[in-house]
Amino acid sequence: MKVIIASDHGGVNLRREVAEVLDELHIEFEDIGCDCETSVDFPDYAIPAAERVASGEFDRGILICGTGIGMSISANKVNGIRAALVHDLFTAKATREHNNSNVLCMGERVIGPGLAKEIARTWLETDYEAGRHEKRVGKITEYEGRKA
Repeated sequence: MKVIIASDHGGVNLRREVAEVLDELHIEFEDIGCDCETSVDFPDYAIPAAERVASGEFDRGILICGTGIGMSISANKVNGIRAALVHDLFTAKATREHNNSNVLCMGERVIGPGLAKEIARTWLETDYEAGRHEKRVGKITEYEGRKA
């Protein structure tokens, strides 16, 4: 598995914590997040990361901002991305099993580092169940393929 991780200024500290999980799991990753606490624009980090997941360069992405909301909205504008905003272990697992999410979004101002690390680990280690869920995920993919 190959993962891209990014954050804006609101997620710098949590991004560093989550990167430790990637190291512990021996997952290859690239960190393209900002290293400042001065205000930057979250789409400038979310969209390039999501594009690189959608292109197949990376298998999954992890995006972090203050709430996770801006990152998830931005990432979901990219065709082929199923970004999930997650703040608990149940949804971390369910979004992989049922939705085949390929981008995890979290908020540094919403959850602490301990929980964020557990969420990331759960999300990274959970496989997509396919089966009955395949039809639903397929409908999303089909919609993305329509011309505007």
